[in-house]
Formats: sequence, C-alpha cells, structure tokens
Amino acid sequence: MTSRVGRLPLRSRLALLTAAAVAVAIAAAAVACWLITRDQLMSQLDRSLRQVEATSTLPQVVRSVGCVDERPADGPLLPRVELNADRTTAQLVLADGTACWLQGEHTITVTETDRAIAARPESQRSEVMHNVTSDGTEWRVRTINGVILNGQPAGVSVARPLSEVTDPLGTLALVLALVAGGGVVGAGAAGLLVARAGLRPVERLTHTVEHIARTEDLAVEIPVEGDDEIARLSRSFNAMTAALATSQERQQQLIADAGHELRTPLTSLRTNIELLARSEESGRELPPRQRAELLESVTAQMTELAALIGDLQELSRPDAAPDRAQLEVVALDEIAERAVRRVRLRAPEVRIEAELAPWFVRAEPAALERAVVNLLDNAVKFSPAGSRVEVRLGGGGLLRVRDHGPGIPEAELPHVFERFWRSPSARSRPGSGLGLSIVARTVQQAGGTVELRRAAGGGTEAVLRLPGAPAPPPGSLSAIRGRVGGRSA
Repeated sequence: MTSRVGRLPLRSRLALLTAAAVAVAIAAAAVACWLITRDQLMSQLDRSLRQVEATSTLPQVVRSVGCVDERPADGPLLPRVELNADRTTAQLVLADGTACWLQGEHTITVTETDRAIAARPESQRSEVMHNVTSDGTEWRVRTINGVILNGQPAGVSVARPLSEVTDPLGTLALVLALVAGGGVVGAGAAGLLVARAGLRPVERLTHTVEHIARTEDLAVEIPVEGDDEIARLSRSFNAMTAALATSQERQQQLIADAGHELRTPLTSLRTNIELLARSEESGRELPPRQRAELLESVTAQMTELAALIGDLQELSRPDAAPDRAQLEVVALDEIAERAVRRVRLRAPEVRIEAELAPWFVRAEPAALERAVVNLLDNAVKFSPAGSRVEVRLGGGGLLRVRDHGPGIPEAELPHVFERFWRSPSARSRPGSGLGLSIVARTVQQAGGTVELRRAAGGGTEAVLRLPGAPAPPPGSLSAIRGRVGGRSA
C-alpha cells in the first residue's frame, strides 16, 4: 500500500493525505458525539425510571389474591397502581423469581439480580439498574425492594424499552456517517485544489528543469513571486543556473583560449620539424648553425608547451577552497627562499635580492610555492639584463616583489590576473598568460590577496598578503622544518 501511494503524483498524495487527516478528525468527532449522546440518553432514561417511583401510588404492603404475568382481561387482581408514565412496564418480583403484573402489556424476564434485591428486607433499602432482553425486546430495568406481599418481602421492577435510546442513536449514527462521508469527499476535493494551487510554482520549476535538461539552455529563469519557501527555491535555482552558465562560459573560453595559445607553438614546432625531416629525406643537410638553431627552437617550443599544459592542469582544478586536509602550516619565508633559488638558476642575468622575515601561514605548500615562483618569473621576464628584482617579506605577512622594468600601463592593470591575458607589449615574449591567474587563485584559496601596481621610480610591484603569524603553533616547528627541508632537497 505504501509503495502504491509513493508512486502517485505529489498532488494526488497531498489530496489523499488531506482527506485522510480530515477523515480521522471527523471520525474522532463523530465517535465522541455518539458516545456523549448515548450517555446523555441513558442518563435521561435512568432519571425517568427513578421519577416513576416518586410519582407512583404503589403501597408498601400489598395483599394479593392472585398473581398473573400479563394484563388481565377483566381487570387487575392486585390493587390498582397508577405509575403516571407512558410506555412503562411495572411488575412485582418475588424472592422465588415470580413476576406479578402491575402495568404494561406483560411481565418481563426476572434475573438473579432482581431476585436478590426482592429478597432483602425492607430495612435494607436497595436498587439496581440493568438491561434485560425479554421476548426479543431490550429493556432498561430498575428494581427496588421495600414491598411486602402476603407478609413476605418483595420488590418492584420498573422498565422502559431501550429503543428510546437505541433508535435515536441509530439515526444519529446515520447522520454522522453521511456528514463524515461528505466531509471527507469535500476535504479531498479541497485538498486537490489547494495542492494544485500550491504546487503550481513547483510545476513551473519542474518544467524549467526538464527544459534545461533537454536543451541545455542555462539562460532560462523561473519567475519569482513572494518570499515563501517556493520563492526561495526559485531564487536558489536561478542562482544555480546562472553559476552553471558562468562556469560553462568560462570553460568554453578556457578551451578556446587554450586552443589559440597551443596553436602558435604547435605550428612553429611543426614547421621546424618538417624542415628537419625534409632535409633528411632529400639528403641535403642543413648548415650546422641553422640545424642547431632549429633544434634549439624545437626544444624551447616543447618547453613552452610543457609549461602551458602544466598551467592548464593547474587551472583545471576546482576554484573552490581546497580540502582542509591539504592545508598545512608552512613557513612563507622558506617557501619564498626556495622560489628565489629556483628563479636565480633560470635567470642568472638578473640579480634577485631577498630580505625575508619569518611568517607562517596555512596553505597548500606546492601551490603556494608555484604562485611565488610565478610572481618572480613575471618580474624577471620584464627586467632588463643586469637589473635587479627586490623580494621583501615583512613581519606582517606582506610579500613584495618589485622589478625595474618598463612597468605596466594603468589601463592594463585591471586585466593582469585574467586567464590568457597578455599585455600587447609582451606578446612577443614567452609565456601563456596563465601565471598570474594561477597566483590570484592560489592566494584567494589561502585567504589572502594579491595585486600588481606601478612602482615609484619605474617598474612593477606585486604585493601579496597572507594571514598568518610570525611563529608557528606550539609543537609544529620541527614538523614544518622537516617538510620544507624534504621538499627543498
């Protein structure tokens, strides 16, 4: 049953749940109403039986010349008794179980309880209320003692038919059943209407999702009305599709830019290799100097391709913050020192001066070192031979890399951290335009900031800020030294 309900549409399930809830409420109210009415009718019937005694002229001592069990045709054998109650049957009950007619059509069945009450002496005033079925008719019977018949104790039973209670209860049960059934049907219809109106925004959202899944059109937006949960869901969905559209656009742009950047070195590499291959096929060897230049160009282009592929792999990683398990407390001054040593080997014609104060940060070590190397490579690339690059790490975690090159025009500064962006004046220099974008992303993931600005007196200054402390957490210094030293080796 549960699996069948689970396969129903959400609208039908809401209507069914509404109808079920209303049905339970109506059923509980109907049962309570029926029980209260039954108790009230029974109490009223019992009061009417007690009032019979108060209004009767039944003598306490009866002397009888005979006893019959139904109305005599020629009048009563017992003294006439007036009970002043319609539909009331009265009879004398003897201790041996004999019933003597007093009023009504005939006597009713005497129970053991009636006999026990009748046998009690007058001084022990007693009564009992109970139900008796006699000749197919149910009676509500009240038996009391205190009557003397021929010198023997006896009792009087006064009874009224239970149909005075059961007939109205049957009618009430029928009315309640009809009202409950109508209420359930009405509740189901109302629940269906409410579900249809309430789920209309969800239906629009569903159609939009299905349209996006079918067409991959992320430009579709859901109209938002109000501030309820559905409106919040619609806003969140619109924000999600906008983020997906932006991500898709960036991915497409990355692929297009990567293809454009790869085309130039690949074309040059293919041309050089074809020249070498044609020389081998034709048997006409190239001059040694020209052959050495071609091989050197091929090597440089392959190195450029390898660097570009490495940058693309770095950018292919998610832009979100890295896993906390990948973050370590590292010494930024030692990472900067290692980066300086690596760049000095690649650019011996530029003098790199470093002043590094201790500063410890929480970051991904390899990514942070690559970011610092990229800053130094960018500074060296635009530095004339014989000039210097100044690297300063202050006590506040501020890393400055300053060169003495031509500098960057003010109009180009906002674009320096964009992927594949290259200054028009630097298009002839090696590089892919990805280094600074990798720096920006790495620093952002570590909770810091980076900027490039024109330096006073010429050149460009890169300023990197990372939150941290001048000393590592207690107990972690040896571990940090071991990790940094191991990677340095």
